[in-house]
Amino acid sequence: MRMREIATRSFRFLAVLFLVAGAASGVAPLAAAQAGAPAAARGPAASFSTSGALTGVAAISATNIWAVGSTGTGKALILHWNGKTWTRVPSPGGALHAVAATSATNVWAVGSTANGNALIVRWNGRVWTPVPSPAPAGSAFYGVAATSARSAWAVGSTKKGKGLIERWNGQVWAQMPGPAFSAGFLSSVAATSASNAWAVGSAGNKTLIIHWNGKAWKQVPSPSPQSNTGLADFLDGVAVTSSGSAWAAGDISCGCGPGFSLVERWNGQVWKQVPSPTLGGGTVMFSVAALSERNVWIAGATGSGDGPTKTMILRWNGTAWHRMPTPSPGASAELSGVIATSADNAWAVGSTSNVLHGSSQTLILRWNGTTWK
Repeated sequence: MRMREIATRSFRFLAVLFLVAGAASGVAPLAAAQAGAPAAARGPAASFSTSGALTGVAAISATNIWAVGSTGTGKALILHWNGKTWTRVPSPGGALHAVAATSATNVWAVGSTANGNALIVRWNGRVWTPVPSPAPAGSAFYGVAATSARSAWAVGSTKKGKGLIERWNGQVWAQMPGPAFSAGFLSSVAATSASNAWAVGSAGNKTLIIHWNGKAWKQVPSPSPQSNTGLADFLDGVAVTSSGSAWAAGDISCGCGPGFSLVERWNGQVWKQVPSPTLGGGTVMFSVAALSERNVWIAGATGSGDGPTKTMILRWNGTAWHRMPTPSPGASAELSGVIATSADNAWAVGSTSNVLHGSSQTLILRWNGTTWK
């Protein structure tokens, strides 16, 4: 996901406004288209709520789920699902944007510190602790992926508006060279092995997709349908199931709110745009999760311009995308992360607010194989 301001602001969206400032000028909004903190009240997924917003979710199993985000005061927020209840877990300071897990003793979360530097924290099965990062001052991480205790990736952007890539080798995080591209950012990363990883974002108002082949990151051509119209093409989420199958999702907008939906698919040879619905006057897609070729989820929001948004979840059945009914409490709501463990168990996280752009409350929805609740 990228740092961009929309209704019920997700905390990770402020850092890339420089990308769309030029495009937004003179363009009308689209019209079609913390440590020691007490645990919040426990209960069913949909009833758990505390001040703040959730922006990422990761699953080890159906009974071991992590969700991360930020409190209403901008501090780290980490929640854990044990199969029965959600519990708030003490966490280091800072805002967290994404989470990845490979086991009960190997969970990573990334974001930014209170003073605006890159933040990486790790769960070892007992506590969350910060792990040093060589990222330049003023950097932030927006995405993280892990394939084992000795292999993980974190992506984001530097203060100078350049893409940032770091790799965990089992002992330390090291900054990795990436392909040269114009001012931009990397918003999400996904990996299936030490030699197959994808990262997505935006650069120069165009989509950006890069691939790790085990030796180097290389940029791969990707559709950017509206980059020459004064609008910007963003990719916010990526999911990969094999070397021949991956999905990326985002939107086409002026940066002033939900725009036109944008979904792209890797078929093992090229990335192609896949038809997707633009709903509610405008659609923004923040996260994508894939179980198989016929079972893919996208989470985001719908709305117009800078007005209120409603939660949105799309499902791919192998031939087309379909919107699934979802609760959308409050005056404005959005879903920023989605993950699935099986065909009848998936989770989506985000935030809701009773006042437009006001203080937010966390939002957690669960798919039981029939409905989202």
